[in-house]
Amino acid sequence: MALSILKAQIPFIKLLLLFLLGIGDGARILAPFFLPVKSHFMMTDAIIRELVKRGHEVTFITPLSLAKENLGPKYREILLPKYDTWADISAIMKIQSALDMIDMTKLTHMRLAQHIGIKSTDFALAHPEVQELIHAKDKEGKFDLLLVEQFYNEGALMLGYLYEIPVITIATFAYANYFSQVFGFVNPLAYVPNVFMASTDRMSLWERLENVLLSTAEDVVREVSYYPQQDAVIRKHFGLILPQVPTVKQLEQNISVILLNSYLPLTSPRPMTQNMISVGGLHILPTKSLPEHIGSYLDNAEHGAIYFSLGSQVRSADMPPEKLRIFLEVFASLKQRVLWKFEDDQLPNLPENVRAEKWLPQADILAHPNVKVFIAHGGLFGMQEAVYHAVPVLGLPFYFDQGINIKAGQAAGYAIELDYRTISKDLLSSALHELLTNPKYQANMDNASRIFRDRPLGAMDTAMYWINYVMEHRGAPHLVAAGVHLPWYQFYLLDVTAIIMAIILLPLLAFYAVSRKMKSMRGIRALEKEAKYE
Repeated sequence: MALSILKAQIPFIKLLLLFLLGIGDGARILAPFFLPVKSHFMMTDAIIRELVKRGHEVTFITPLSLAKENLGPKYREILLPKYDTWADISAIMKIQSALDMIDMTKLTHMRLAQHIGIKSTDFALAHPEVQELIHAKDKEGKFDLLLVEQFYNEGALMLGYLYEIPVITIATFAYANYFSQVFGFVNPLAYVPNVFMASTDRMSLWERLENVLLSTAEDVVREVSYYPQQDAVIRKHFGLILPQVPTVKQLEQNISVILLNSYLPLTSPRPMTQNMISVGGLHILPTKSLPEHIGSYLDNAEHGAIYFSLGSQVRSADMPPEKLRIFLEVFASLKQRVLWKFEDDQLPNLPENVRAEKWLPQADILAHPNVKVFIAHGGLFGMQEAVYHAVPVLGLPFYFDQGINIKAGQAAGYAIELDYRTISKDLLSSALHELLTNPKYQANMDNASRIFRDRPLGAMDTAMYWINYVMEHRGAPHLVAAGVHLPWYQFYLLDVTAIIMAIILLPLLAFYAVSRKMKSMRGIRALEKEAKYE
């Protein structure tokens, strides 16, 4: 009886929760997002839309416009000219396409990300409308919150400092080694791999050694190179209006909450502080109807279909002819239909069972019941969509976090990884055959999907709750770990270690000194005794 009454109240409870998650009076939110990488805005744009929908006034500084969506009078946009990240990378690394990034070292990937962050920050802060915000006379009470990306654009944190408002950051990736220092906890490198490493939480001895060396190198580079460069950008744009300009490290201490694009099982369990909130998958919307020609193509796929996309940065159209030939010949040998996101107008020698389109609604395609395999580069958003819709993955990782995402899927038994550099007809055909015919991959993916979907509150509602919470509690300083404010030698307990070492070593040194003294004295007495008898 009690159970039936409780079930009847569930809809009311849900409505009450959703009401409480909003704010009665809309807040004024400043949201500077400088990095012009389209995939990152899948999460950012979803949050901005939801904030406006819930009645908040949002000033969105972005290189990718939402103006066509007509979000209404509470939405204001400052459109940045697009800083061409790819032209910069291409000029520095002397490469022709994103496909070539597969051969770069992990440290090179890291330094490139830092370089792009510094350049895009400097570029955005110089924009006239951003300069107006910086030099505005009356800043008090104009905004209630700064919402900013946690991806090498720390200069944007200065707007929170200027307007004296709480700061929430958004990590469009799942995790980073440097979160340890920024949020005040010690990262256990024994089982938490660096984001640039293609490893799982079950690392071998040599992987753990590499993890320690890479993470240490990242910390050192961040301290001696990256921070000074970002500090220089901040001084350039804020030095004339402030008697003393804070450093990036000082600005990071004012971050109230970080919203992480992560959730189990795609991200393995690890220590996190109270203000690190997992909201991975919030960009995934209710499934919409497919365009008629695509829907019909998939509906009539008698033996199922394969969806092939390498994301927004890696272009299938940039593959050399010999690589394209491998895919085309293998696809031609399949019973399944293939839907391929291919960026050029034409793809020569296209088999009858393959359809190529320049743009495709990925999440809605993955939701189609006839899609059996997703050939992907392993980007986090695509992997979340694959897991959410329970589609096994054939992974071809190229750079950044793609390797670690595919490795996690392979370890969980719902993905197979192939190396693009060594791919062959036999390897591709074998991997697709395994995914299509071995039921364990679908069973493992079904289980991963259940875990990913099973949450006490939806991803977007969780994000909205914590945004509300930070504003309601005036920055919620009680959430910030004390480790954020400790000097590095206290943070890593080096002062305590020094005392313990002193306690252990001083008696040993004293014993050693006394022993040498006694030995020396015995030697002197022996010489005196010999001299006496002579």
